[in-house]
Amino acid sequence: MTGYCEVAAGHFRQVEAASLVVPLVINFSGSFAIGLGRAPGDNEHFGSFAAGLFAGPVVIDSFGTASCVQIDFTPLAARRFFRMPMTELTDRMVTLDDALGADGLALRERLANEPDWHRRLDLAERFVETRIAAAPPNRPEVAWAYGNVLSTGGRMPVTAIAKDIGWSRKHLAGQFTAETGLGPKTFARIVRFNRALTLGQAGTSGWAGIAAECGYSDQAHLAREFREMAGATPGSWKAPIA
Repeated sequence: MTGYCEVAAGHFRQVEAASLVVPLVINFSGSFAIGLGRAPGDNEHFGSFAAGLFAGPVVIDSFGTASCVQIDFTPLAARRFFRMPMTELTDRMVTLDDALGADGLALRERLANEPDWHRRLDLAERFVETRIAAAPPNRPEVAWAYGNVLSTGGRMPVTAIAKDIGWSRKHLAGQFTAETGLGPKTFARIVRFNRALTLGQAGTSGWAGIAAECGYSDQAHLAREFREMAGATPGSWKAPIA
């Protein structure tokens, strides 16, 4: 959970690589222009919104006027918090009222009327805790599969995961998609890519070694994933690694 306030006028752009975060942004001033996999268009401005998983880069423009609280959820926590199939958020931004209804608009009003940032974040935290605590739990089979994909760095075959659960691969794909917003194969790709990104940012291994450690067939395969997931080559995303 982050409090964010811009204090300098201007046009600022950042590019975020594909991640496993489902953000809820509650904005009190200004807006962001956001494009999925490309620069945002003139009609793609968002104030308060939720966004689901997207297997590609996200381009975010800000204009020096935003003031907001951002709450980042894991996909399974988002499923409980928003109380909807996560496919309704996949590859899109959804306005606050569509994502949370009257409860979301009331929360925004309470946060906007609270001038102290510490108390503002406390209010948001209590809202999240209360809403998640009252929600039905995630399906235990999907939670197990989700944890397995994370713990193996996205390298365990989906067929093997389904077999361990006792489900067919098709049934696992459907249930996993409803709970997270993506099928297990695409989810595993993002997990694998983020591991490679973390290793690359640490700068302790070359890209060929990172590709092998993360389960890519070769360095060219890793480079293709970088272009799809980050919109850049490994070397241009970070200072080149020897």
